[in-house]
Amino acid sequence: MCVTCGCSDNGNTKITDLHKGEVETIHSHTLSDGTVITHSHSHEYHAKPASEIHAQQHGTTISLEKNILAKNNSIAAQNRRWLNHRGILALNLMSSPGAGKTTLLTRTINDLKQHLSISVIEGDQETFNDAKKIQETGCPVIQVNTGTGCHLDATMIQKGLQKLQPPNNSLVAIENVGNLVCPALFDLGENFKVTILSVTEGEDKPIKYPHIFRSSQVMIVTKIDLIPYLQFNLESCIEYARQINPQIKIFQLSAYTGNGLESWYNWIVKNATNKRSA
Repeated sequence: MCVTCGCSDNGNTKITDLHKGEVETIHSHTLSDGTVITHSHSHEYHAKPASEIHAQQHGTTISLEKNILAKNNSIAAQNRRWLNHRGILALNLMSSPGAGKTTLLTRTINDLKQHLSISVIEGDQETFNDAKKIQETGCPVIQVNTGTGCHLDATMIQKGLQKLQPPNNSLVAIENVGNLVCPALFDLGENFKVTILSVTEGEDKPIKYPHIFRSSQVMIVTKIDLIPYLQFNLESCIEYARQINPQIKIFQLSAYTGNGLESWYNWIVKNATNKRSA
């Protein structure tokens, strides 16, 4: 359950392997004592037009906050052990909708895929649009559709990893649902939380949405090629981020022009190498 907006586990999550044409639907039910019962079934994937896609209905059960978060954290710890045992670096990419997560991710994959094996878990409420863009890079990708859910959770990542089976000593990029609130609450078992902030959103986002920047190890200021055309104060944005999280690492880049990407890539490769030797 998302304790911020009230969406609960009582609904369906669809995890789709576009390459194999398989869909696994996960049904979860929360009992009155806080116990969550989960079961799933698989079937073949057949693309549907957007007009036939319907969102799932979720209830509101705020009283189960501790039970849900405790369950999530337990599974996240399992995910972390699974990833660490295989020397896999996992990044949880978070942002508001339209900040440029998918654009940055596809550029990163294309530029690094000759040097590093990369797999992707793609999160959206509906559609396969972004997963198809990732697939065009040749990168293995699993689509997770959360319905009315506003974030990915550890169970979804566990299922995604089981389907992906990423190779040892590789990178798993998790593109979370576009949202600057709820994804910050849920540990997925990742090594780093990376929050992406577009210059089109305004420099005050770190102080308006402090929890996600406080919980992140990395902030990426993206679309910096647009700064000359906007009233965006880069220095203020960085200062606000440092106020919230003095330790946060900050990259400034443009996935369109390539400016600043080298530092981002060097950071990824360095941390992926550290995972292999750990």
